[in-house]
Amino acid sequence: MREEELTRLLTVATEDVQPAHPASAGWERARRVRRHRRAAGAAAVAVVLLSGGTALALRPADGPAPITPATPTVRPVPSASPVQRPPERLSYPGDPLGRLGDPVAAPLSARPVRQALALYQPVDPATGVEGRIRVLGDDGIVRDLDVFTPARTRDAEGNHAVPLKTGSLSPDGRLAAFAQTDLVAVVDLTTATVSRYPLKGYLEHVLWAGDRLLVGDEAATYEVDRSSGAARRLKAYPWDLVTPDPAQPTDGLLEVGGALESLRLRQWSGDETMRGDTPLDLRALPSGNRVDEFYGRGWRHGDLVARAGWLTTGQFQGVEGVAVLNARTGVVTRLLDLGRDRWKGCCEVLGWDADGAVLLRHDPGGLLRWQPETGEITGVVRDLYGEVSLAAG
Repeated sequence: MREEELTRLLTVATEDVQPAHPASAGWERARRVRRHRRAAGAAAVAVVLLSGGTALALRPADGPAPITPATPTVRPVPSASPVQRPPERLSYPGDPLGRLGDPVAAPLSARPVRQALALYQPVDPATGVEGRIRVLGDDGIVRDLDVFTPARTRDAEGNHAVPLKTGSLSPDGRLAAFAQTDLVAVVDLTTATVSRYPLKGYLEHVLWAGDRLLVGDEAATYEVDRSSGAARRLKAYPWDLVTPDPAQPTDGLLEVGGALESLRLRQWSGDETMRGDTPLDLRALPSGNRVDEFYGRGWRHGDLVARAGWLTTGQFQGVEGVAVLNARTGVVTRLLDLGRDRWKGCCEVLGWDADGAVLLRHDPGGLLRWQPETGEITGVVRDLYGEVSLAAG
């Protein structure tokens, strides 16, 4: 075979072979990973860009345009441990909520907010005496809630608690609700006006399900119609009621609660029919790790629920911590072990942020941001003693 015939044969044989472009395929993979696991995706993007830069440097300048495979393979992002612990020293990278501890700069009546990021009621750690409620606006200015001063909540036995609850602030940051004895008060933070809704009972609980206002006493949950003031009783138990994800429909409600062998997840439809009553499944956790009892409010984000509780981790019982579970199956997927040498009930969950991180108290005097999927834990603010309610929790 002559040389020119061999050259022509090789040319024909290679016409359908496309040059590889790892940068293009890698970038597409990273975009999909980042869409679901944003925090871990940053590392994946860095790897892709590094490998992509090398490939681009070696690629012929006049090569054909990159071709994305029709069904690319997605490499899973490594998952963090099911049982996690905070680092010995927390970093504080800076956060808008860090201004919660700033001095009050104006009364709400003189300077209403466009949107509130958080409500904060200081409590003296030495005396237990609470101060006035503050409103942190999206402009970074702290205001005094001067148009309404709620009294402490109380139960039938006379036990008192500060009026600000974790569920007081509406998801959009425009309204603040306060359960009171025989009354529910709603403050419009954008107009500094107050609406009062009579409702008989020692009301202690308050939370928002989208734009629905739910309040509760020792054993009953009510939905208050803010147009008419009418209230209807719901079947959900107020102590275990989970605050819904504001991005999802809120017709149905969810309960997560119980203790030891009776930990359960209950799902209610909009017509008050119980759709499921499922024992929590702890088999995804390493042997010897479990939830013993929940406390505080549970918060939903997509298919996940986070709630504080007392845990058993390894050989230690009575550990303060947080559990994350699947809202559909009841499988507990993550535990955050915060240790034993803390104030009892120290570490109540305050909600989720848009990136899928859990925001929680870290007493004495702080807030944490915990990303269960990656295990990353950072500080939000130090020395913040008292009660906090966040928007869009």
